[in-house]
Amino acid sequence: MIAQGGMGHETAASGKEIFIIAGEASGDMHAAGLCREIAKKRPDIHISGVGGPAMEASGVKLLFSSSSLAVVGVFEVLRHAAPIMRAFRSVIKWLKKQRPALLILVDYPDFNLLVASRAKRMGIPVFYYISPQLWAWREGRVRKIRALVDRMAVILPFEKEFYKKHGMDVAYVGHPLLDSVRPPESRSEFLDMAGIPAESRLVGLLPGSRRGEIERFAGVMFEAARRVKERIPDTCFVIPVAPGIGSETRGLIEKALVDRIPEKWRPAFRLVHNRTHEAIAASEIILAASGTVTLEAGIIGTPMVVIYSVSPLTYHLGRHLIKVKYCSLVNLVAGREIVPEILQNEITPERLADELVSRLEDPATLEETRKALGQLIPLLGGGGASERAASEALLLLEEQESR
Repeated sequence: MIAQGGMGHETAASGKEIFIIAGEASGDMHAAGLCREIAKKRPDIHISGVGGPAMEASGVKLLFSSSSLAVVGVFEVLRHAAPIMRAFRSVIKWLKKQRPALLILVDYPDFNLLVASRAKRMGIPVFYYISPQLWAWREGRVRKIRALVDRMAVILPFEKEFYKKHGMDVAYVGHPLLDSVRPPESRSEFLDMAGIPAESRLVGLLPGSRRGEIERFAGVMFEAARRVKERIPDTCFVIPVAPGIGSETRGLIEKALVDRIPEKWRPAFRLVHNRTHEAIAASEIILAASGTVTLEAGIIGTPMVVIYSVSPLTYHLGRHLIKVKYCSLVNLVAGREIVPEILQNEITPERLADELVSRLEDPATLEETRKALGQLIPLLGGGGASERAASEALLLLEEQESR
């Protein structure tokens, strides 16, 4: 079973304890799949951790929610330093008291590598699932990972070779999205549920799941959508609200919608809950903040325009250090530009509207993009990533148990 108790639940007598940390929404989802597979293989193990609703739904006992950790960029992290350090102290206190048999870290390197360094001093073995994007920048961190991590499972095909070049033998387990992304069979059922006319040209708007992303992107996306609506009047827009987005964050989306969209057009904009994959599949094209959702859309086969922006200071630092050509996972996995990426100051309502309209008015380009996206799935390693990752984690645990 997966534990349901708190810091005081009885672990020593009733089974092994694992602690897992996932710092943001995509990590929460992948960590939940991993934990379910561990529970199948080792029902004696109790799992506690830091994460979100997906982990909690899988049975993990959360020490606290990861929502306070979900920030992006060096200077963004600095602005949120106080809650992050409180979270760090809580985790270290828990590790000292419970002494789990294994610590599992999922992505989120700024926080997780700090925890790993303390766990190493306590003699707690560390399993890292989903590599930080060291291949994009901060390549020097490989040395730190090599010193602190006992075993690593990676999910992108080029990562194994990257770590091999740096003297680390990591396990490539494939991408867990292949097990969780299920394109729906019926577009008409989704449109009917959302109240969208069947004859509409549908565009998906996905400003991200973090508060900072929504503050940066929702307004400019809605401004762009207004311009698209002016040029293609039968266009409708769907805004999927991800699981775990609280009422305050949803309120930011709703306020941006009211501020930017004339009242006469608001019925053409639909917020839907917990239907992200259905919304993506029903859309002719989506406008999305760079992140895991772009790979979800790629697996579903929906064309997209991707935007990415961080604070000017973070961008100024990063542009001298970034070692990859693309920011979206779709283009990174493909090794070429399948979908357009709009960055930083180029993210204007006019530019985004032009990108969307040019594609909506060119069916051949949309079809060419769909065909290119269809070639991603074989590159992502097939299904079963969570099960393979669980086997790797338990192999490390069993090695420790046999000593």
